[in-house]
Amino acid sequence: MDSALTEIGLPIALAIIMFGLGLDLTIADFRRVGTQPKAVVVALVCQLVLLPAVCFGLVVLFDLPPLLGIGMLLLAASPGGTTANLFSHLFRGDVALNITLTAINSIIAIATLPLITNLAIDYFDKSESVSMPLAEVVKVFALILIPVGIGMLVRAKKASFAAAMDKPVRIASAIILAILVLGILLGEKDRVGDYLADVGIVAALFCAISLVVGYAVPRAFGVREGQAIASSFEIGVHNGTLAIFVAENILEVNEIAVPAAVYSLLMFFMAAGWGAIISRRVGQRESSNAAT
Repeated sequence: MDSALTEIGLPIALAIIMFGLGLDLTIADFRRVGTQPKAVVVALVCQLVLLPAVCFGLVVLFDLPPLLGIGMLLLAASPGGTTANLFSHLFRGDVALNITLTAINSIIAIATLPLITNLAIDYFDKSESVSMPLAEVVKVFALILIPVGIGMLVRAKKASFAAAMDKPVRIASAIILAILVLGILLGEKDRVGDYLADVGIVAALFCAISLVVGYAVPRAFGVREGQAIASSFEIGVHNGTLAIFVAENILEVNEIAVPAAVYSLLMFFMAAGWGAIISRRVGQRESSNAAT
């Protein structure tokens, strides 16, 4: 990817996206962990433990090349993206729970993202050529948490401005992610066909499993429908921009960013399709209940 896009565009992109998250957040969103513990804990266990294990299984099963395998696990370790809130809103999920999960997981990821990524680097024996220094990790999460904090402050002081900025920031976030995906794929244009062949099926399977597990496991634990829908999108719609930023600016290997780019390309279509399936299922159940 072009160095200007990597060194200037990526940090700005990530800051804008996290500022947008902050505009949605209040202190009450963090307190919600205590009022809805089951929904939050089940979703976080799925996102932080179960899905990284599933991703590792897919990487091994499909025998991905080491750098693409590291990229998939980096993606799996990334928290949910702000777009999850939009999908949840469109398909009758509990958006407040989405916001809570994104906020909590973005903080927890300070520890889990480098842990999972370093385990992947060690597994593929790439520590001599790929490294994730602690100082750089701290800088990344400062870049995440400071804009979130500023966004929360803006919302607390100027709620009307925060509400007016919500849609423009979401649109800007989607456009930024699209540009990043295009930039990565163009930067690897000579090998993009091979990469898609190698990682496309794995990325699609991981997205599908994430969406289904994110819904089915909470429902199995008695979490109500709207919260399960929120969990599904939170787990299935990752912060691809963060994964790309870490791959490009910390690990400094463009190939590691490819899985996040491919996943980001697929997840919008797959999440929309899954949302349509859930909506139809919920609508049929409500019609059946009304008839009886």
